[in-house]
Amino acid sequence: MSHQTPQGTSVPQANCLDLWRERNDQLVRQAKVTQDSCPPLRRQQLAQDALEGLRGLLHTLQGLPAAVPVLPLELTVICNFITLRASLAQGFTADQAQDIQKGLERVLETQEQLGPRLERGLKGLWNSILHASSPLLELLPVLHHLAGLQVALWLSTDCLGDLTLLLQTLNGSQSGASEDLLMLLKTWSPPAKESDAPLTLQDARGLRDILLTASAFRQGLQELITGSLPRALSSLHEAASGLCSRPVLVQVYTTLGTCLRKMGNPQRALLYLIAALKGGSNWGPPLLEASRLYRQLGNTVAELESLELLVEALSVTPSSEVPHLLIEVELLLPRPEPASPLHCGTQSQVKHLLASRCLQTGRAEDAAEHYLDLLALLLDGLEPKFSPPPCPPGPCMPEVFLEAAAALIQAGRAQDALTVCEELLSRTSSLLPKMPQLWEDARKGTKELPHCPPWVSATYLLQGQAWVQLGAQKEAISEFSRCLELLFRATPKDKEQGPASSCEQGCTSNVALQQLRAAALISRGLEWVTSGQDARALQDFLLSVQVCPGNRDASFHLLQTLRRLDRRDEATALWRRLEAQTKLPQENATWSLPLYLETCLSWIRPHDHETLLGEFRTSLPEPCDL
Repeated sequence: MSHQTPQGTSVPQANCLDLWRERNDQLVRQAKVTQDSCPPLRRQQLAQDALEGLRGLLHTLQGLPAAVPVLPLELTVICNFITLRASLAQGFTADQAQDIQKGLERVLETQEQLGPRLERGLKGLWNSILHASSPLLELLPVLHHLAGLQVALWLSTDCLGDLTLLLQTLNGSQSGASEDLLMLLKTWSPPAKESDAPLTLQDARGLRDILLTASAFRQGLQELITGSLPRALSSLHEAASGLCSRPVLVQVYTTLGTCLRKMGNPQRALLYLIAALKGGSNWGPPLLEASRLYRQLGNTVAELESLELLVEALSVTPSSEVPHLLIEVELLLPRPEPASPLHCGTQSQVKHLLASRCLQTGRAEDAAEHYLDLLALLLDGLEPKFSPPPCPPGPCMPEVFLEAAAALIQAGRAQDALTVCEELLSRTSSLLPKMPQLWEDARKGTKELPHCPPWVSATYLLQGQAWVQLGAQKEAISEFSRCLELLFRATPKDKEQGPASSCEQGCTSNVALQQLRAAALISRGLEWVTSGQDARALQDFLLSVQVCPGNRDASFHLLQTLRRLDRRDEATALWRRLEAQTKLPQENATWSLPLYLETCLSWIRPHDHETLLGEFRTSLPEPCDL
């Protein structure tokens, strides 16, 4: 087959072409040798030198008019340059797209199809070249190689529509062909290059295998996140059987463990997680998934052990494996999002999860120590004062303080809890009313008390509980009263105060505020009962029932107080309502409370509702005709 070159151009002499080709082969050999034998720093420098050499060679080739005899070498140099550059940068950039576009434009120049400064874009350029009436057969192997790099770039940027069309064209498919990405990649068979072709860092068929594994893994992750579990399982098995490095295989096994756990097959899930832990040094995701699996199985000891190991693993800087100078699966995977099974968070986030799970499972002493470690970790390097910034899903800093205080009280360390509460108040002092006159005006009703965040009220509630544990009744009642004053006189108005910050949303819902008020009222009421002031306790219990009608604990405390005051008619009416409620089917709560509030409510909960109702039932006169 003969080809013409544009007028005014001449094919370079054979000896120049041979020199350029020898330069390409030399740089490829240099890059391949360095990745196997050199120390990391020396390897990086030699690879960078090879990259600059390829850049210079490409600049030389593209400084001449496009010519068909030179194009196989020029496109090969582009492929090697893109491969090495993406490998060193550990990702693709817009520059690689420009390199591909320049190469395609040079191909069209030789076919006199480009026209003056015609702007087509990558999609249009590929369409013109692959649908040309007289394709350049000697260019097909390197064009398929360049197309593979285009697929990699589009895959890494989620341009799946363009990617699918390109693969359909490469496969010679007509309109209406399969749009299944994995099937298209399996069907794609890049032509083998000639034995005397210029050397490449990575051949097209090896790149195709990498693309297939990466696509299967990405697809499986997305299907897992969206809940398509059977399809996710199939995609992930495809990825596990593909060409991938040890770190990628660890990720695939971890994701398979997540998928199988969600499908209700914990034993198979555990096998994959064990394989993941044995397969590499990145233990974070498999350990976190193992903790979820053990929690689902009810094995709390193993769950907490997994979290403790995860905290230790995150405290050690992982030894990153030296990547090969190739396009690898890692370069084509998305950064793990919070919903991904490969996202394990930071050391402080995992430490908080460990501390909160200890508190929830009754391991108060362990929880207290973990919370103190967490506070030290979070406060290290912070300024003395802070305002909570918008935070990701999970508790904000004030809530961590409150959970720590609750854990310390639960562990019997009331004095330490007071210290934590005082630290929180000192750090949020800028949010508190500073002038005593403001408090006086608020009490007189002449001015509204400035808005205080709900965690300030919760801090006073926990301080009150700490004083209860220390037997200081006067101080406890004072703290409960201060909490209630803030809750009832300084609650923000929805429209005037504007939307709550992300840190406040967890504890400013109507349900949470109702329960917080009820907790403070019941706590103070119990102190009145302890001091023999049932009449004052009755007021607090009545008010707690009014502000939080769904709180059964308040109703039971009210029942006991009415009974002690010998107000039998009211007590009997309340008892009948409670008896009727116990016979109704219990609805699952559609809301959740902050952990510190749940813990606080557990301290003021009557031990056995049924026993209390039974005792009251036996005390009624016979026959009961009330």
